[in-house]
Amino acid sequence: MGVSLFALMAPAQAMAQEAAPQQAEATVEEDAGEPVIIVQARRRDEDVQDVPSVINAVTAAEIQNLNLRDFTEVKTLAPGLELNTNANGIGGNARMRGVNFDTNASGNNATVEFYYNDAPISAGVILQQMYDIGQIEVQRGPQGTLRGRASPSGSITITTRKPDLNEFGGFIDATANDIGTLNFKGGLNLPIIEGIAAIRVAGLWDENEADRVRPTTNAVDGRDPFSRTKSGRISALIEPTDWIRLEGSYQYMDRDLRSYDQVESFSVVNPAAPPTTDLLIRAKDRLAIQSDSRLVNQRFDIYNWRAEFSGFGQRLIYQGQHSEQKLHSVEPQDPAVVFPGRSVAQTTDSNAVGESHEIRLQNEERVFDIFDYVIGYFDNTLDSPTDLTRPTAVRLPLVFGGGLASVVQTPISRRGGSHEKSFFGNLTAHIGEATEVSGGLRQIKYKDSSQLIVGGRLLTDNSMDDDKLIYNASIKHNFSPDFLVYASTGSSWRPGLDIVGDFSVAQSALEQSFLHLPPESSKSYEIGFKSTLFDKRMRFNLTAYHQKFENFPYRVPGSGVYFVNTTPTATGPVQNVASFNFVGAVPVEVNGVEGELSYDVTDSWNVGLFASYSLGKIKNGTIPCNDLNNDGVPDPTGPAPTLAQLQAAVGADNLSACVVNQRASFLPPFSATLQSEYDMPISGKLDGFLRGLLSYNGKSQGDPTNDFDDVGDYALLNLFAGVRDPDGQWEVTLFAKNVFNTEKVLTRTTPLFTSYQQITGFTPTGATTTPATTTSSYTGITMTPPQEFGLNFRFAFGSR
Repeated sequence: MGVSLFALMAPAQAMAQEAAPQQAEATVEEDAGEPVIIVQARRRDEDVQDVPSVINAVTAAEIQNLNLRDFTEVKTLAPGLELNTNANGIGGNARMRGVNFDTNASGNNATVEFYYNDAPISAGVILQQMYDIGQIEVQRGPQGTLRGRASPSGSITITTRKPDLNEFGGFIDATANDIGTLNFKGGLNLPIIEGIAAIRVAGLWDENEADRVRPTTNAVDGRDPFSRTKSGRISALIEPTDWIRLEGSYQYMDRDLRSYDQVESFSVVNPAAPPTTDLLIRAKDRLAIQSDSRLVNQRFDIYNWRAEFSGFGQRLIYQGQHSEQKLHSVEPQDPAVVFPGRSVAQTTDSNAVGESHEIRLQNEERVFDIFDYVIGYFDNTLDSPTDLTRPTAVRLPLVFGGGLASVVQTPISRRGGSHEKSFFGNLTAHIGEATEVSGGLRQIKYKDSSQLIVGGRLLTDNSMDDDKLIYNASIKHNFSPDFLVYASTGSSWRPGLDIVGDFSVAQSALEQSFLHLPPESSKSYEIGFKSTLFDKRMRFNLTAYHQKFENFPYRVPGSGVYFVNTTPTATGPVQNVASFNFVGAVPVEVNGVEGELSYDVTDSWNVGLFASYSLGKIKNGTIPCNDLNNDGVPDPTGPAPTLAQLQAAVGADNLSACVVNQRASFLPPFSATLQSEYDMPISGKLDGFLRGLLSYNGKSQGDPTNDFDDVGDYALLNLFAGVRDPDGQWEVTLFAKNVFNTEKVLTRTTPLFTSYQQITGFTPTGATTTPATTTSSYTGITMTPPQEFGLNFRFAFGSR
């Protein structure tokens, strides 16, 4: 690989030109020479300090300097933001401002909406390896009257690097570390007709060991965890005249993942629990007990296109996108390892196709020297058929060894799709030089259909046809060019949800109420200020907010709630104890504060502190729960009940419900990020630098019924040191992430269990069975990322 890299570098260096250091695409310079971050939060270029809302702008330079490879690492620069991918490969989620989001509960209707080159896209496509990014903007608070789809907590926009019409150039970037990661990125810019047309080609190849959780046994699979991502993107830009701009891109990504579910002996955290009779496992061991690995293959294809026409002081913009997501996964379904060395797995195949179109008209020159406006139409469709096989294990009598007799596979299909249309508009009035008043509306029309077919039988057939008007308004006043205050309010709306994962063919009315939810609505109120001090060397921003939700979808955490599950078989339906993360529609109130303090101590040394406090609480909400003693209070964590115990407690309802007042999110209420960089000239042709990134997470509470999943406060420190060319042509960096090897358990489930059918006898027509459950002495956990030491090399030339 080193020889190959050198071979690439040699001709590139011959073509290298003198150039200024690379800047983020949306970063410009003020007349006074001070850097300004330009954002598109309100669909036009603005200094981030002039926008009346909280925005974290992550530039291309920061992504490179901090060696952010996976998109989930962006959360280290945006306190209060949590980014996760689901182990089963079905999407991912973003959490912000005191509420949770789970794609398995809310599907494509996120609390935080993602945008790829100005078009909405699901989180699962974005929360992958990233490369050749221009800028990322994390905007907090209700969104929807200016951009794409309504989202109550915020939006995250990702802009890829655009082709340069005038200069040939490119870059290569390579990273290797001590825990099995090899990451290579590169890009090439090619002007086709100078000043008129150009293309840009970029690619990525990454191999790593995922979360480094290894199995304790070699039975069935036993191979080490592994992740490989291959991706490529081609972008084109044409500007034949100064009033026409056409651009488009195509990106593919293919990822293969082999992973295991990490466990810990329950007795490690609960001395009253039965001791582990097998291997005592602690969190730091990073081990799994399952016999088989989880296998996931993801393929993404994204087509993005845009056209802009300018004239008479106005601009007409059309933005379109088509995306396809193909998923194939094989997931083990024997958490307690009742059948060691045997494979009991669920196979899932999903093919989601989404398409969006948006056309909008906005001014380039202020109308009557007072007004800025945006009006437009948005159309979005999604079709995501999914097919899976749900296994039911049949166990031999203990006198015959108690092994696996057979696995009965139940075919399950989900069909349906959604169609959202909306008209939107926003008007901003500039009153004098200091005051600005802004307001917007969006009328949403939403249709959805969903069918669930279990064992060839149509189990549910639901449809929705709803509409909603949402609003946003703000006022800001500049007391001076360097100090402004603002206040804003807004509403948001998300359609009702159809939760997928309970495949019982005998669902009760209560059960269905936790599977088919009404629409969610919310209102938010915010006040804050932004200031620039000490001759623009310091920025100090602060905001406070309050938000109320109605029918917020609260998904039960951990292993979920026990319920009576009815499964069809060749000899008739059978019942067993199952668990599922049912969802309750609850009222929630959120209060929070967010702040930023950054200071250029000298021309060579800068420091930035970002902090967030957000607390969301459920107010007298009815949620699904475990309540075996029927006292109306969720039971504390314990082993899975027998079928008879569960039936006695829930009766014909199949599960229990409780009224609660508790936190709505399992994130730490307080989090902060401290970032600093110091540059020093070593010689006329060589600069040195030191960088640091400290991410602090305060104490957090998990499932209130689980006494063992609370998380204490912790901090992760990343350090970087290296040398570079003063003109930014090349850079070599040594880095250490999680320097102090902080090992913290972030989530912990109830004790793992496996449900199955136990053969009790034989008749002339076949075997007779009864439902049974075995509970393990282990719990499932997730942890902070492992410590890593690595080397990064980057070389750039021309337009880069």
